Amino acid sequence: MELPYAEDIGHYWQTGTSSPDVWIDKAKKLIHEVDGEILAEGYGSMGNQAAYMLAFRVDEDEFKVTFPVLQSRTGKTPAAKRQAATMLYHDIKAKCMVASVMGTRAAFFSYLMLPDGRTASEVATPELAQNFPFLLGR
Repeated sequence: MELPYAEDIGHYWQTGTSSPDVWIDKAKKLIHEVDGEILAEGYGSMGNQAAYMLAFRVDEDEFKVTFPVLQSRTGKTPAAKRQAATMLYHDIKAKCMVASVMGTRAAFFSYLMLPDGRTASEVATPELAQNFPFLLGR
């Protein structure tokens, strides 16, 4: 999948000055508020691709969210990093709200870690069917 440019998204593009670390810390606080434990966090880049990552556990389930830093057409990489961290925070915030109604596993399902190390969102449809009993906790 080809990602759009940061400027083309518009959401959170140059709307603030908080560092990406501030947004990641806010996301971690939300995870703690749903009784989650942070297992790992990081920022990494390879070539012209970069991403933020948070791995966490809630009850017996482990989750991993990886959010890409979109390339900036105008070379504003710090703004693109801020945008990615802000989007990660808002995604976690929305999922925590859903978790209060539907439960953590349902809310964070796409980030659920499977036995082979992939997340549910990384699994193709036929593979999802094979792992379905595990996803239900059976």
